[in-house]
Amino acid sequence: MTKEAPPHLLVVDDDARIRTLLQKYLLRNGFLVTAARDAAHARRLMQGLAFDMVVLDVMMPGEDGISLTRHIRTQGSTPVLLLTARSEAEDRITGLEAGADDYLPKPFEPRELLLRIAAILRRSPQPVASPVAPQVLIMGPLRYDLDRGELKRADRPVRLTQTEAVLMRFFCQHPGEVITREALVAHLSEDRAGHGGMVGQERAVDVQITRLRRKLEDDPKDPRHLQTVRGAGYMLVVD
Repeated sequence: MTKEAPPHLLVVDDDARIRTLLQKYLLRNGFLVTAARDAAHARRLMQGLAFDMVVLDVMMPGEDGISLTRHIRTQGSTPVLLLTARSEAEDRITGLEAGADDYLPKPFEPRELLLRIAAILRRSPQPVASPVAPQVLIMGPLRYDLDRGELKRADRPVRLTQTEAVLMRFFCQHPGEVITREALVAHLSEDRAGHGGMVGQERAVDVQITRLRRKLEDDPKDPRHLQTVRGAGYMLVVD
């Protein structure tokens, strides 16, 4: 029996500290989480990935959460939970009129956030099986098709080794998310279980990252897309 994938949430907040805390908390509670630093970043991610729900801060520089909610609603029925420091009734009404499913004022208890998310997901209609557009991530001239597991540069296939392909898919399932070396080792070890493969080690992961960068980056020594986050791990940055 195929294990059902956990809900994939998009967290959008311009405050890096809050964004990271939310991401870590929701990951610990069983969700897949992708984070965006602003509305423009969120729009790019939503062009290539399908999300089960968007957790969205209202007060952001540039395009605010209300405007982004209106945009999301023109694209489909993806649920939206708005987070804001504003608690006035008028602001709640504005958010709901824009198409948000619920509204949670800051500060809030993390447990309440989980309960709100669970309630929204329960009452959200399940998608009807139908042809789904391919989920494609764009990195400059590169395009990665998540459904097919194919990497192309200017429509020409880029050949990946088995280990590189596993790493590439894992990164593309978590764009914009810092992934530790330990998590990469565990993922590679899990993938190789039953295949007689050697359990990965952190140094071996670093070698594989270096090799993958040679196929992704114009300048592997100054990577734009597969970045090192000092003291934390690696992160894939998409356009």
